Amino acid sequence: MNQHHDKSEQVIVALRRVIRAVDLHSRTLVESHGLTGPQALILKALQNGSLMAGELANRVNLSQSTVTDILNRLEQRGRITRIRDINDRRRVLVEATDAGLAVLDKSPPLLQESFAQRFSELQDWEQNLLLSSLQRIASMMNAEDIDASPVLSSGSVLASAKALEEVLEPEKSDNMALQQHIGEAEDKTA
Repeated sequence: MNQHHDKSEQVIVALRRVIRAVDLHSRTLVESHGLTGPQALILKALQNGSLMAGELANRVNLSQSTVTDILNRLEQRGRITRIRDINDRRRVLVEATDAGLAVLDKSPPLLQESFAQRFSELQDWEQNLLLSSLQRIASMMNAEDIDASPVLSSGSVLASAKALEEVLEPEKSDNMALQQHIGEAEDKTA
């Protein structure tokens, strides 16, 4: 095997490890706390008090419509409440409930939080090198124009109640055994 091919395979293996780490962390968060990464991110943003939905969307770097869908799911599960502003009835404030804050307190740190901490400890030149390398890889994979938020989470940002149920209650899902089999096959080839 030539050296060029070997290096490209090493890059692909490293990318695969990153993808797997994100997937494993996301699954752990859902299985242990019933939260997706984006849901936890929104609850974290609400820890210090209520925010308007638009302000919340800006704070977590997600679109207004995406945040609205996530808020709907969190509200259905009793993790947040929406309150009309008494001074301006057009404004709706979003607030984490005690149940939402309790589940957040028990949840592990988000993957991007631990990454950001470790990344900030690198010297400027190392940060710039990593950033430019990853931007180049995204370009080489024709992914530079894909809209992405700074949330390290696998699957859709808008995990449905059905998707959460499949992870939280796998016996109800016929697909779980098939997914596990596919994962094992991927492990053998990786």
